[in-house]
Amino acid sequence: MTPIKEAVIEKYGQAALRVTSGGSTCCGSTSSCGSADPITSNLYAGHETALLPQEAVQASLGCGNPTALAQLHPGETVLDLGSGGGIDVLLSARRVGPNGKAFGLDMTDEMLALARENQRKSGLANVEFLKGEIEHIPLPDNSVDVIISNCVINLSADKDRVLKEAFRVLKPGGRFAVSDVVTRGEIPAEVRKSILLWVGCIAGALDESEYKAKLAQAGFTNIGIEPTRVYKVEDARQFLTDHGLDVDAVSPHVVDKFYSGFVRATKPE
Repeated sequence: MTPIKEAVIEKYGQAALRVTSGGSTCCGSTSSCGSADPITSNLYAGHETALLPQEAVQASLGCGNPTALAQLHPGETVLDLGSGGGIDVLLSARRVGPNGKAFGLDMTDEMLALARENQRKSGLANVEFLKGEIEHIPLPDNSVDVIISNCVINLSADKDRVLKEAFRVLKPGGRFAVSDVVTRGEIPAEVRKSILLWVGCIAGALDESEYKAKLAQAGFTNIGIEPTRVYKVEDARQFLTDHGLDVDAVSPHVVDKFYSGFVRATKPE
């Protein structure tokens, strides 16, 4: 197992245990325990979270709301890569209805246990949580209508493999519709490393042009990335200062260059 994968398992396992012990995930970011997190806060509408177990909401570690942006239809099969506490799987299951199916895939035992308990509390029967890695999806070819993910692909050290696997399990005409952390343009290496650490991206995020290129290489078409939340360096001032960076000096180099994006693509018919 790679050091990155070990770090991800440890981080998200601890987050799940904090929730099950009555705590919170500290908003999912290393930056803002005890404060409003500009990355993970206010992503879900009240009418969405009101239908879910509170533990599913507390365990949300994403940077977007792919279920609100993806076009899900009754009867479809949805797969959430890196499903965590299950919030996006449970929301998807409601949208595809009893004739549809929502799968969640996660490699962390603690998160899977939390997600399955959240499913039990929700009463939803059209949900299944699978243990596995997003680089090796345990589903057959051409079996899924829509793939969603909430800021998990950026954690993988082998994003090419993830995208090829996503392409494999999607049905012809299937949709790739994920939220992810994306960067834009050239950024000084130390600044990039520090800000991605603040955001919580252990492995780092792709530049938008590289992301599009990798999707195309995997076989996808109709590729697009829509910014949904741009991160402001001022929000990370204390964190970056503590890591030895002069925020006022680096600020011009990072304006509008780190954001949560909704990434869309299609597997050709």
